[in-house]
Amino acid sequence: MAVVQETFAELKTLGLEEVDPDVAAILGRELDRQRGQIELIASENFTWPSVLEAVGSAATNKYAEGYPGKRYYGGCEVVDEVEELARTRAKALFGAEHANVQPHAGAQANMAVYFAVLNPGDRVLGLSLDHGGHLTHGLKVNFSGKLYEFHHSGVSRETMMVDYDEVLAKAKDVRPKLIVCGGSAYPRTVEADKFRAIADEVGAMLMCDMAHFAGLVAAGLHPNPMEHCDFVTSTSHKTLAGPRAGFVLCREEYASAVDRALFPGMQGGPLMHTIAAKATCFRIAASEAFKDYQRQVRANADALGAGLQEGGLSILTGGTDTHLVQLDLRATEWTGLAAQERLEECKLTVNRNTVPFDERPPMVASGVRIGTPAATMRGFDESDFTEVASIIVDSLADGADVPALGQRAVALCDRRPLYPGFRGYTTYVA
Repeated sequence: MAVVQETFAELKTLGLEEVDPDVAAILGRELDRQRGQIELIASENFTWPSVLEAVGSAATNKYAEGYPGKRYYGGCEVVDEVEELARTRAKALFGAEHANVQPHAGAQANMAVYFAVLNPGDRVLGLSLDHGGHLTHGLKVNFSGKLYEFHHSGVSRETMMVDYDEVLAKAKDVRPKLIVCGGSAYPRTVEADKFRAIADEVGAMLMCDMAHFAGLVAAGLHPNPMEHCDFVTSTSHKTLAGPRAGFVLCREEYASAVDRALFPGMQGGPLMHTIAAKATCFRIAASEAFKDYQRQVRANADALGAGLQEGGLSILTGGTDTHLVQLDLRATEWTGLAAQERLEECKLTVNRNTVPFDERPPMVASGVRIGTPAATMRGFDESDFTEVASIIVDSLADGADVPALGQRAVALCDRRPLYPGFRGYTTYVA
């Protein structure tokens, strides 16, 4: 590693490329990677240039432990405004009585709810990870599984969709203090009203983790879980297309408990530059242009699912109500891992994922999770995703011509350029 030779005065005026060309080059290569392949990981997206600017803003310099008007540091009067703006916009966007925009990620958002209303050892009921749930919904090696007595329900073997009779039976048997619905690999509508009825029958609180489909909720394309839940948690970087972060929505009666759980319970100073970016994200998500984007996300998911099935591949539940499609490869010779690696060779980035009742371990898996938000952000439409489906089908066929398939993917990318004129990082001008 080269020794920094610049003077103190120079360091205060130089940009990244001048101070650290190694990191600048790496970031440039990462942008090249994103531009030159089709991003199909359902939990990833390309955010707006305005959000990139906010994340790289001067607000990163401000420590602001506490909440607007109640900080432990001086000089917070300006950043108070941006956090209050983010909270107000989040509440309006999702019809919530209270919003906390300080969680660093979705995992912290879920943790905050648990810390707010549960004691170690309390019982919680959620969707099993291998049936579409999330690791913070009680995986044994995760904090949630270590601190709380999680029990799990699953999907029907016949439909691969949530079996609400099973959820009710499990809830009656377990008598959980909290029921968690939502997940990370469930392609169908999360029917929060049905979970609410079950929660009421057993006297449980209800939380929905809408991290994956929050953008669809904002656009009115998925039922709003806030209407039925005590708590709703989410990330801001998946279908919402904002910065990598999380937030919590809740009923007013739980507002103080949630806020205390986050600070001082589990986090110190919030990331004010990211909160600024969340405020911008929520403003965009309230626009008609964002609704148009989400409608295209949904249309593209339907086109992708139809193309995969027409090509002879199986997808869970036979379709999707959201932004994600899950390949079920159990009837083929492919594992999820092998398919992921083959598709990456063909310039398609996906992730392996277990399917319900999977007999393979998670690191190998029998499924592939595919999402449409990032490619839709590039401008992909239904015809593009029909071609994407065709590339996937041909990639997993015997005798696949990998170089030719990669060229087909690159041709799509060339027609739909990503961040024209951007270098991979903002440029500082002294």
